[in-house]
Amino acid sequence: MAKALSAVFSPFHLPVVGLILLFGFSYLSFLPWDVKLYILLVVYTFTILLPTCLIRLYRRYQGWSRIELGIKERRVVPYVISILCYFTCYYLLSQNHASHFIGSIVVASLLIQVVCAIINLWWKISTHSAAIGGVTGALIAFAAIFNFNPVWWICLLLLLAGMVGTSRIILRQHTLEQVVAGYLIGIVCAFLAIVYV
Repeated sequence: MAKALSAVFSPFHLPVVGLILLFGFSYLSFLPWDVKLYILLVVYTFTILLPTCLIRLYRRYQGWSRIELGIKERRVVPYVISILCYFTCYYLLSQNHASHFIGSIVVASLLIQVVCAIINLWWKISTHSAAIGGVTGALIAFAAIFNFNPVWWICLLLLLAGMVGTSRIILRQHTLEQVVAGYLIGIVCAFLAIVYV
């Protein structure tokens, strides 16, 4: 169960989840289907498909298991790979004049990745928790921008965050402190990126 939760709530899923929510619950739902599918395809390619494949290739090249890749010192290259992929995604979206809110979701994810990568140089932090924290921070930011009450959604996200954090602890990938710190960093980074970028 813990492995399944860790796989489903992978940090790479944050931008796609955010876009699906935007396309479903904001004025962006009026965009034509082909535009929404194109944007989702670009974001999926550069935030899930490419980083996952490249990191998996790197891990196999090194001969490491997933658990071995979780060691703090071995996470630097995967962070660099994902940051470059996210930056490329943002660049392509901006070149295609994507909506500010679409770009802000990718910027929020990119900021979370960069902050976690910097912290990881000294202390291992949970990017899974940072990702679900990012969804929470984005929800709070969009609730302020679009003026809606997010209480029930936040309750659901807190429950999911607890499950994801617990799964990372059960799998012995992180401590409670690393999980909580990741969640708080995700909230702050996503909120700031969406409100101020």
